[in-house]
Amino acid sequence: MAKEKEIKEEKTSKNTKKKDDNKHVINVKVEGKEWETALDKAFQKKNKEVTIDGFRKGKAPRNVYEKKYGKESLFFEAADEVLQDAFQKVMKENEGLIPVVQPKVDLKAIDENHVEFAFTIITQPEVKVKKYKGLKVVKEEAKVTKEEVEHEIGHLLERYAEVVVKENQVVENSDTAVIDFEGFKDGIAFDGGKGENYSLEIGSNTFIPGFEEQLIGMKAEEEKEIEVTFPEEYPAEDLKGQKVTFKVKVHEVKQKQNRELDAEFFEDLGMEGVDTKEKLEAEIEASIKAQKDMDAENKYVDTLLEKVGEQTEVDIPEELVEEEVDRMVTRFDEQLKMQGVNLEMYFQFTKMTEKDLRTQMEKEAFQHVLYRLMMEEIIKLEKIEVTEEEVQKEKEELSKKYQMTEEDFVNAFGGLEMIKYDLEMRKVIDFLKEENK
Repeated sequence: MAKEKEIKEEKTSKNTKKKDDNKHVINVKVEGKEWETALDKAFQKKNKEVTIDGFRKGKAPRNVYEKKYGKESLFFEAADEVLQDAFQKVMKENEGLIPVVQPKVDLKAIDENHVEFAFTIITQPEVKVKKYKGLKVVKEEAKVTKEEVEHEIGHLLERYAEVVVKENQVVENSDTAVIDFEGFKDGIAFDGGKGENYSLEIGSNTFIPGFEEQLIGMKAEEEKEIEVTFPEEYPAEDLKGQKVTFKVKVHEVKQKQNRELDAEFFEDLGMEGVDTKEKLEAEIEASIKAQKDMDAENKYVDTLLEKVGEQTEVDIPEELVEEEVDRMVTRFDEQLKMQGVNLEMYFQFTKMTEKDLRTQMEKEAFQHVLYRLMMEEIIKLEKIEVTEEEVQKEKEELSKKYQMTEEDFVNAFGGLEMIKYDLEMRKVIDFLKEENK
C-alpha cells in the first residue's frame, strides 16, 4: 500500500532495502474428477437447504436443482470444499516456504470445469543488522529535587483536606455546593436532568459549560434558574446544541480546610512507619526516584533499540505491519473494555473511524515489527538460547504472581513457546545493554 511506503521512507529510510523477494504468489488449479466431486458435495449440501415444488427437501435431482438455481450457485460452496486441500498441496510442494503471516487467498477463476486460487505467502524477510555493539548509549541518571517532594506533599495535603460547612454560606470558586437541580427543555423536564443533595465542586467542570459559574455568589437556601446550552458533541441526540433551563436550589456551601502535617494527618495517611515530616519526605523521594528510574530505564531501552534499528537493513512487508496493527487494535479494544467503554463508543466520542485509528497506529506498528525482526536476527547471530528449565521456572513464578494455575497461565500467555520467546527477547535486551555501555 502507498501509505506503508510513506511510513518506511519517513521513519526508516536508513534501514529499508527495496526488495520484494519474500512475497510468493502461487497459483493452484483444481479440475477434473476432484472438481466434479467438490461440485457434487456442494449440491448435496445446498439441496438440503432449499425447497423445490414436487420434491421433499434434499430429494430433488441435480438437473432440477440446477435448472431452478443455476450451476453457478454451487461454485463457491465447491470452492470452499477444495480450498484447504489446495493450500496443503501448496505447502507440501513448497516445503521451504514458511509463512510469517496468515496466507492470503484470491479466487482467480471459477466455472463448471475448474477453480483456480492464488495463494500469497509472505516469508521471513532478510534482515541485516550492521552494528549492534559499541553504540555507547548512555542511561540518564534519575534525580529527585526538593521542589518535587514538596509538590507531592502539597498534593497529599490537598487530597486529605477536610470539607467543612462555610461560615458565610456564599458559593465561591473551588467550594462545594450541595444542590437540588432539575433541567427543562421548552418547559418540559428531560431524562437524566434531575438530582437531589448533589455535591458539586465549583470549577471541576463536571457539569455543562456555564452551569457551575452561574452558581457563584448564590447563598444557602437560595433558588435560581440557570440557562445553559448543551455542547454539539453531547451523546444524547435530543439535547445536542439545545438551550435548556435548570431550576437550582443551594442547600449548603462547603469549603476545603487545609491540613497540617500533624499526628492526625499521618494517622489518616496510613503509611506504615511514616509519622513525621522527615519520614514522609524520605518515602516520597524514594517513590519518585523509583518511578524516575523506571522511566529512565524504559527510555534507555527505547533509545538503544532505535540506534540498533538505524543500523538495520530489512524490507518489511506491509502484511506484517497490517497484522501488527490488528494486534494493537485488539489490545486497545481490551483496554477500553476494562474502562467500561468499547471501540464503537470511542469512535463516537472522538469522531474517529477505524481507518483513522489504524492509520494512527501504523508508524508504531512498523517500529514494533522492525525491532522484533532485528532482535530475532541478533538471537541467531549471538546464539542466544533459553533452556527448558528457564521456561519452567518462568511459568511457575508468573502463575504464582498472577494467582493462576500453571495450565491457565500458559493458555492465557499463548503457550510455552510464547513464554520461551518472551525470555529470548529479554535476553537480547540484556545483551544489548551489556554491549553498549
